[in-house]
Amino acid sequence: LLGWATFLLSAIAYILTTEPSASFWDCGEFILSSYKIEVGHPPGAPLFMMLANFFTQFSFGNVENVALMVNIMSSLAAAATIMFLFWTITHISRRMVCGRSEEPSLGKTIAIMGAGFVGAMAYAFTDTFWFSAVEAEVYALSSLMTAVVVWAILKWEEAADKKGNERWLIFIAYMMGLSIGVHILNL
Repeated sequence: LLGWATFLLSAIAYILTTEPSASFWDCGEFILSSYKIEVGHPPGAPLFMMLANFFTQFSFGNVENVALMVNIMSSLAAAATIMFLFWTITHISRRMVCGRSEEPSLGKTIAIMGAGFVGAMAYAFTDTFWFSAVEAEVYALSSLMTAVVVWAILKWEEAADKKGNERWLIFIAYMMGLSIGVHILNL
């Protein structure tokens, strides 16, 4: 639940500060390309364009809101990144504090959750990440895909000795493949 709270807090902050229109650099190109289903500059970002086009549909024909909708997509992707970062930090913290099998005490649970919350919120409000979160750029969605892959790696490591653990490896490979359609950062 605290992970979802990090999503909600960061989503509210990002959406309230989202650019209402196009900002500098590539944002205008990404907004236009996604709205018209065109190809942006090389190497392209086809998955980003398709998802952004989906968000442009929420402008309901009012072209003045198209940029805002694509910017909100970045805000939601950034907020989801923060949520997965929280889950990653708490996973690693729990492993450090409790080892593989020990159940954490109440005090340890509070420390683990506190570490995750503080770490995720500290990253959520860094200057560079915030700028990526409020404008139509590929970086927020790329960060989300990277965060999901890192989280899935930890989930696979936890289940590596169990039957059916291969599904995590397939999911990781699938997410990395999808991420190439946004930005090659994940590789």
